[in-house]
Amino acid sequence: MTAPNRLSATEALARMRAGTLSAEALMAACLDRIRAREPEVRAWVHLEAAATALERARAFDPASMRGALAAIPLGVKDVIDSGDMPTQYNSPFYAAFRPRVDAACVAMARREGAIVVGKTVTTEFASRVPGPTCNPHNPEHTPGGSSSGSAAAVADCMVPIAFGTQTGGSVIRPAAYCGVVGYKPTFGSINCAGMKHLSESLDTIGVLARSVEDCALTVHATSGRLLPDFAAADHAPRIGLCRTSRWDKASHATHAILERAAQTLSQRGAAVREVALASDFDRLYEEQQTMSNFEMARGLAAEWRAHPALLSEHMRRQIELHIDMPRSRYTEAAQHAVQCRSQFARLLAESAVDVLLTPSAPDEAPKGLASTGDSLFNRNWTLLGAPCVTLPAGTGPNGLPIGVQLVGGRDDDERVLLSAYWAQRALS
Repeated sequence: MTAPNRLSATEALARMRAGTLSAEALMAACLDRIRAREPEVRAWVHLEAAATALERARAFDPASMRGALAAIPLGVKDVIDSGDMPTQYNSPFYAAFRPRVDAACVAMARREGAIVVGKTVTTEFASRVPGPTCNPHNPEHTPGGSSSGSAAAVADCMVPIAFGTQTGGSVIRPAAYCGVVGYKPTFGSINCAGMKHLSESLDTIGVLARSVEDCALTVHATSGRLLPDFAAADHAPRIGLCRTSRWDKASHATHAILERAAQTLSQRGAAVREVALASDFDRLYEEQQTMSNFEMARGLAAEWRAHPALLSEHMRRQIELHIDMPRSRYTEAAQHAVQCRSQFARLLAESAVDVLLTPSAPDEAPKGLASTGDSLFNRNWTLLGAPCVTLPAGTGPNGLPIGVQLVGGRDDDERVLLSAYWAQRALS
């Protein structure tokens, strides 16, 4: 029988409601896994006391498993407030900070019965400066970022679900590097109140899990988005194979895995066709960075002015470079993004596809912990505000996971999730 900590949230809920698994046993298995593996993986910056977590789990019984996430252990990225734990943003500036209330998404998850196990490691302010987390598949490699701890904790079966955030590629890329499912919903789906913004026009709260169903369930519970009827998801999707203009930046292994995935999905019944993006979309890669840098510099201006020495050298340099960026550059980028969102909706309709199939990252996780990798295959979709799901699809030459990404139209999350659910089964 599968160990409780290796169950998906959906599987664990079914067993607990049937009375064949107790909430306490599920929590105990997760805590045992954390004790065994955390010294190497270093996914957590703060953990709830084991006695407290177990006490909360014991409060559940099969008759009281009504919440959508009842008794499910949850990791929370440490840029998202939890009123009973510190929130430090991986910055000494906030070493003693303890918010008084939960962020909106945490409050909603708890309302549906989730038990917060702890705060997962983030890069500094969810930017580029890494934390100590290792890739659980090989500790000499990065887990990706900025949702480093969330991806590693889920991949290592410490918890079934965890919150992440994405400004460029911070949910999709670490999920791909760690071999789990990552879901960045349509921009604005989950309320960001109580989250430290890096870029308020881009930041999106997402979910890392080991199944598409778990991602959908968590976003449904915390946002009210419709939960797809996966039981009826037997209709093969229409898929557009989209290599993008950055195809030459992806490794040979990524090329092979994406093309093999397209072939497998076609053989299983999906209608797969090539779809190319117009040249207008090429500007989105740089425009995402323009908007992110403009908002980041202003959003962290108070910290920079008050105690610049408490910021990393990289963060200080980025603020200094962008604090005087002309607003006209930012406005031009934002206006072009709005135009491309309309063009993208037309492209999907005219191409008669439900989703695009595209790389999740340029390659498997790079060696070393000094960088979290490149968001090259994520920034454009984030700026479009589009829903994205990454699925494990193979391994690279170092034996590390490589994912493929499904991208859909803005606010078409149900179609994207149904397509991803079908694809995950077809690729497994």
